[in-house]
Amino acid sequence: MTATPKEIDELYGLEPVIEPGGEAGSDALERFVDIECPYCAEWISARLDLSAGPQSYIEDCQVCCQPIAITLSLTATGELSEISAERLGQ
Repeated sequence: MTATPKEIDELYGLEPVIEPGGEAGSDALERFVDIECPYCAEWISARLDLSAGPQSYIEDCQVCCQPIAITLSLTATGELSEISAERLGQ
């Protein structure tokens, strides 16, 4: 019987290795989501890196070039639970 990579990790007490193209929980480590710009109300596509955990960062709107404050919240299993896009300084 051949052991799976997960079984080998558990046997030796290793941290799981994230394989390229693999999944973490039910969400991929990288996702694209559509958000509404709080300045011009256009829908834009934002690339999220879920491997960095909960985070806040600034991304410019692809339409009006205004800075958008994006905040990500994750569940305990690393799945995206909430995303907010607000005007900078609010």
